[in-house]
Amino acid sequence: MRRAAVVLISACLSLLWPAQASAAERAPVGWASTGTGTTGGAGGTAWTVHTRAQLKEALANQGDPTAPKVIRVVGDVNGHETDDGSLLGEQDYAPGYDLAKYMSCFGEDGGVWSDTRYGYCKQQRQLRQSGSNREKAQIQLTVPSNTTLVGVGDKARLLGVFLTVNTGTNIIVRNLHLEAPVDHFTTWSPGDGTQGSWNARFDAMTVITGKNIWVDHCTFTDGRFPDRAAPLGFHGERVQRHDGLLDIEDGSDFVTVSDSRFTDHDKAILIGSGDGRGDRDRGHLKVTFARNLFTDIVQRGPRVRFGQVHVVNNVYRGRADGTLYALGVGLESAIFSERNVFTYPRGNPSLAVADYGGEHFRDTGSWFNGRPARLDAVANGLGLTDAVGWDPAGVYDYRALTSRSAVEHHVLRHAGAGRPYA
Repeated sequence: MRRAAVVLISACLSLLWPAQASAAERAPVGWASTGTGTTGGAGGTAWTVHTRAQLKEALANQGDPTAPKVIRVVGDVNGHETDDGSLLGEQDYAPGYDLAKYMSCFGEDGGVWSDTRYGYCKQQRQLRQSGSNREKAQIQLTVPSNTTLVGVGDKARLLGVFLTVNTGTNIIVRNLHLEAPVDHFTTWSPGDGTQGSWNARFDAMTVITGKNIWVDHCTFTDGRFPDRAAPLGFHGERVQRHDGLLDIEDGSDFVTVSDSRFTDHDKAILIGSGDGRGDRDRGHLKVTFARNLFTDIVQRGPRVRFGQVHVVNNVYRGRADGTLYALGVGLESAIFSERNVFTYPRGNPSLAVADYGGEHFRDTGSWFNGRPARLDAVANGLGLTDAVGWDPAGVYDYRALTSRSAVEHHVLRHAGAGRPYA
């Protein structure tokens, strides 16, 4: 008998929402509460899954993927797991691929690729491409409309799953630990930056043209495969095998990310897929980040293009020498920052804000290393104006925590998968 059980939704409501969850926690705050609202799969079919195959089956929902459904994840679901329970690795996706050989075809300094530099270069190029496509086909799982995907207890994990939303609406992802996939076939781009750059392919979660999405009480991390454990690449730097933790792109709208944890990662969150995507993104990308914890994140907490983004009551912690910036102000973005707590020992408030071609940034009441951050002054020094053109209070109802201690107490206690609800 299969373990992916279909039961009436009323039979498992008590497992969906922990007893300590308040009524307010059962609906999102912020942008996801606007428009048609975000209820996920409430009232629909319920599934319980333990494996990747069962999760894929549940997402298909007996041939009616967009019908309301609640999918409860128990324990570990590994994106590399086959239907018979075995785990796939690099050599299963591309037998004969070798990272060192691939790198050698660029030369010692990571310069221009040559198919003829060595006899194996053309083969390695082809293996990297085919292996990448096979890995993507295996680990990508797409969440359709009207879905609640929720972890059971404090040990539900998606390991190496490339979770995507592609034109889906009304989706809740909750109480899950998402370990970012390792790209076994990451690409070296010699012309990217001053010395070249690695470009990995997979995020822990990507939202593409999604609307009314609520990510709540989740943990995003590199987990068992941190960047510091990656093999050495060019110029004495580590090979970058991870892309983002959470990307929101291509006209997505009405998204809230709340009470979640982002930890131990380089490029955490990207909103907007490129400066040249204004035709898709302009007027969209309305996102709220409320009460999240960012620890040891190098950059993009988040980086924003085009969107109207509210960043309220979040806590940022890390080492000053390991951080580029927290909030990235990109092209035509309008970030409204409110009462966030930044702690970077021996750092200064310039770590909180960076200009990436934007013009508009406003902060109210944030703190840096225990003192008023005065981020508007920092932003002004970057040539940014505080005229963001919108105010969250005029769009949706919310109540911000107003003291630094209250923000830290709430976030450190409640943010992340398996943490108690307020």
